[in-house]
Amino acid sequence: MCVPHKPPAIGPVKAAAMSTQTVHHATYDLLRRLELTTFFGNPGSTEQTFLRNFPDDFTYVLALQEASVVAMADAFAQVTGKPALVNVHTAAGLGNAMGSLVAAYDAKTPLIVTAGQQHRDMVLLEPYLANRDETMLPRPWVKWAYQPARAEDVPAAFMRAYAIALQPPAGPVFLSIPLDDWAKPALGTALVRQVSHRVAPDPHRLQAFAERINASRNPALVLGPEVDRAGGWEAGLALAERLRAAVYHPPLADRISFPEDHPLFQGPLPLTMAGISTRLAGHDLVVVIGAPVFRYYPFIDGPYLPEGTELLQVTCDPDTAACAAVGDSLLGDATLALEGLLDRVSAAPADRRSLTRLSWPRELPATPSNPLTPPEAYAALADVRPADAVIVNESTSTMVQQLEWLPTLRSGAFFATASGGIGWGVPGAVGVALGDRARGVHRTVLATIGDGSFQYSVQAIWTAAQHKLPIVFVVFRNGEYSILKSFAKLEEAPGVPGLDLPGLNIVSVAKGFGLRAVHANTALEIRDQVKFAIEAEGPTVIVVETQPQDAHLG
Repeated sequence: MCVPHKPPAIGPVKAAAMSTQTVHHATYDLLRRLELTTFFGNPGSTEQTFLRNFPDDFTYVLALQEASVVAMADAFAQVTGKPALVNVHTAAGLGNAMGSLVAAYDAKTPLIVTAGQQHRDMVLLEPYLANRDETMLPRPWVKWAYQPARAEDVPAAFMRAYAIALQPPAGPVFLSIPLDDWAKPALGTALVRQVSHRVAPDPHRLQAFAERINASRNPALVLGPEVDRAGGWEAGLALAERLRAAVYHPPLADRISFPEDHPLFQGPLPLTMAGISTRLAGHDLVVVIGAPVFRYYPFIDGPYLPEGTELLQVTCDPDTAACAAVGDSLLGDATLALEGLLDRVSAAPADRRSLTRLSWPRELPATPSNPLTPPEAYAALADVRPADAVIVNESTSTMVQQLEWLPTLRSGAFFATASGGIGWGVPGAVGVALGDRARGVHRTVLATIGDGSFQYSVQAIWTAAQHKLPIVFVVFRNGEYSILKSFAKLEEAPGVPGLDLPGLNIVSVAKGFGLRAVHANTALEIRDQVKFAIEAEGPTVIVVETQPQDAHLG
């Protein structure tokens, strides 16, 4: 993640000779000086020596399963703009966490993930709960995985983990630490180093990109998640308006980087080669900033770009640039690149064609449906959504309706999984709310979740209840995996089993975890219950029965 992280204001600290302080003391002191004092975890036996005498100035956020632990930390780090600490239980807990670790890696989120290892004196014997080949399990979904060769190296390993996690492209790192290391003598006070979190683009190549943009007759901008993460919302908006260029979201964006009600906004790109090529027809130049080129999913063959269309890409990630099928790339921070282009590009010529503003039919039936259609449910939510609410979406079959009725209008106001795996949305909403609280911001988190998605990390709502977080979980209950039925239709795969979800009593489950939970099956009930939930202390689950919705993937 290319985040505008402000490193802690600290001066150089010299490493001392061997002292009486322990590795445990030296590590917590290092984390304190790095201003990393919030842990997300689910403790196990091999981690208790690390967590013993937990300092009063640190916060431990307990989640009931490790996938939720990592997803909460992921969202928390994205909101605060700082690395987050994760503590899971040896190989078993890390295995549970892997799905969410994939999402954090794809989101370029700086996480320091730690797991306990068995006692060094027994590791050779492979005892119960030993983490075999301890650095292998999290790969390739971490930037670095390490078990210190000796106990004295643990604090320095944390410093290196911090540096690797934060430097672009940011991402999760992993440390395995034997449980007996914490009581060993430290080498002394750990050395704190400041590291860069931005990489400036090559000015000569940036100038060449600007010249190609100036020569374009009809350019298009694709502004991806890196823009919002890097704080580049205003710069992207200014560039689009100067060029009078059409602006698209990349396929399946997990962050939104341009106001979705703006006249230049033309919607998200499709997921397929053929669909993207068709959509970009008429543009002689496509400039992709902060996104892959492109994130495809269903295979519908076609050219990568329309004939005669060229492509430029700006990203902070060399791998993202290298795997692009077409186009010329420039490495650098999205905000710095946007600001550099603004200094170099000319205003749009007077004869540049005007765009047709993206509009939605917004047609609702005169007589309310029973059950409600997704547009009817979203329309009711739109009536009562607070202006500063943040959306966390994991209702994958209704993404079009979410864009239509609940457009994102400001930076940092939309979050979704970066990997496409189900189960991020519910704990992600918890992490967003905790991140807001940590930075002194109060806003309602409106989490729109499918009934299938809700089951994957349902235990995360317990953490929301314990912390009395301002989250409204709206669960669309259509009784099936609608997104998978849409894929089955697209892939001409009839008769796929396991796509229906009968017998789920979501309200009872939510109440069992300590939340207020209700059904709302009419537009009036939705509006009333959401307004009540916004004013209530703590989270609410609102279950809305809806008709299944084809996701229109083709």
